[in-house]
Formats: sequence, C-alpha cells, structure tokens
Amino acid sequence: MSLFKHYFHLHFIILIWGFTAVLGLLISIPVVETVFYRTLIAAAVLGVLLLYRRRNFYLGRQQILQILGTGSLIAAHWILFFGAARVANASVCLAGMATCSLWTSLLDPLMSRRKFQWYELWLGLMVIVGLYIIFRFEFNHALGLTMAVLSALLASVFTIINSQFTRHHNPYMITFYEMIGACLSIVLFFPFYKAFMSEEGILYLVPSLGDWGYLLILSLVCTVYAYSASVELMKYISAFAMNLTTNMEPVYGIILAVLVFGEKEQMTPQFYLGTAIILLSVLAYPVIHQYRRKRRVKTEMAQ
Repeated sequence: MSLFKHYFHLHFIILIWGFTAVLGLLISIPVVETVFYRTLIAAAVLGVLLLYRRRNFYLGRQQILQILGTGSLIAAHWILFFGAARVANASVCLAGMATCSLWTSLLDPLMSRRKFQWYELWLGLMVIVGLYIIFRFEFNHALGLTMAVLSALLASVFTIINSQFTRHHNPYMITFYEMIGACLSIVLFFPFYKAFMSEEGILYLVPSLGDWGYLLILSLVCTVYAYSASVELMKYISAFAMNLTTNMEPVYGIILAVLVFGEKEQMTPQFYLGTAIILLSVLAYPVIHQYRRKRRVKTEMAQ
C-alpha cells in the first residue's frame, strides 16, 4: 500500500511536469531568461524554507560542489526542454522526453555498476524505431525533437546522480544547491548568450505581469514542490523505475497541450504511432522484468 502511494504521488508529479511544456509556451520571455528566473525564484524560496526549519546548510565542500555541478546539467536540460517546445511544439518536445528510459538503461549500468540487461537494449531499440517514425514524418520538427532527446539524456544523467545524493542528504537541501548551481551556470552563460545567441543581442530580464504569474507557478509548483518531491521519492523508487514512469509525461503533457492550444498541437497519425511505440517499450519493461524475476526464483528453487 505504501509503494502504491509513492507511485500515485509520482504520477501526480509527472502530470505537473507535463504542464511545464505548456507553461514554457505561455511565458513570453526567451528560454534562457525563463530558466534563469525559474532557478532563481526556486533557490530563494527553498533558502527561506530551509532557514525557517533551521537546517544545517553545510554538507561538506566536495558534496556541495558536486551538487552545484549537477545543477548545471539541470539548467542545460531545462533550456533544451523549453527550447524544443518553442522550436517545434509541446507535443514534439514531450515525445522526445520519452527517451529517458532508453538513456537510463544504457547509462545506469555504467554509472551504478550494475549488470547490463539485454532486454533493456531491445526496449531501447524500440524507442529508436518510434523516434525514426516521428523524424520520418515530422521532419519539419527535427530540430525540436533532437533538442528534446538531448534534454532527456541530461535528465537521465542527473536522475541517476540524484539517486545517489538522496542516500545521504535531505531532498530539499539537494534541490536548493542544485537550483543555485543551475542559476549560477546561467549567469556565467549570459555573456556568451548575449553576444551570440540572444535576440537583438540583449537580455530580456523584465517579465510582464502575466509572465511573473506563470514564472511563479513554474518555480513554486513545478520546481520547489514537484522536483523536491521527486528527489524524495528516489528513496523508495529506483532511478530506472523513476525515469520509466516519467515517460508517461508525454501522455499527460500532450493531452494538456491539446486542451490549452487546440489545433496548434494536432499532429499527423504517424507522430502518434511513433509516440505509441515509445510508450509501448516503457510499459513492456515492468512485465519483462517481473517475468524474468519469477523465472530466476523458480530456477533457484529447483536447484
């Protein structure tokens, strides 16, 4: 029952994450500035919350530096994520994010030193087939989909890293330092961004009143609450299972995007076929994993 509660909570968090792509399109300031404010507000709110609870901020110099470094990966992930939604649309962005489990199946054995499972490779190949179909029939969205896939790669990396951090530190403290690391990395990136990438060579650091409302929802609900709660859940749910379940984000997000933007989010049947193949590989994993575990137990009992 406790595990069911954790998975139900995870699905609620994923529903919120699915809405972040919609929020990214509703906010009018550029992507880099959006992520800057998201991380700045989140870090400030978490800092006040942790001070109120009288938490000890010192985790050790090496640990703090590692967590700050992980924050830079999160910043890059969010910039690519929101960028993908704007270059293409929310549906394409979320379809690319469904490759998280593929990246985790390849990276987790290397980073966690666990045994590689052949069926994870086959499921990963199914994901590639789904992506090929989307690329083949939605080539005008190829750049957005590529950005989303790279964003999923970064999400997989920092999820695996965070699963290690949660064994030793409070999830809100982890999120606090990661948001500081993300915000600082964007500040350091600003000069290059302003010189070569920003519109008209300027930074848009004065959001409208409407943007402030969306930024507060993005920072407080989608980051402080949802991200911190997901880090907490890593105490009970494995990194692969976490990223596997997170692949439901496209389903929730595409439904929300269609409800908000209507025909703008309508895609070709081939797009939905490719997305369905990706999600089929996600749903097949727990079935295969359970079957192999039962078979292994029977073999051990027979011996």
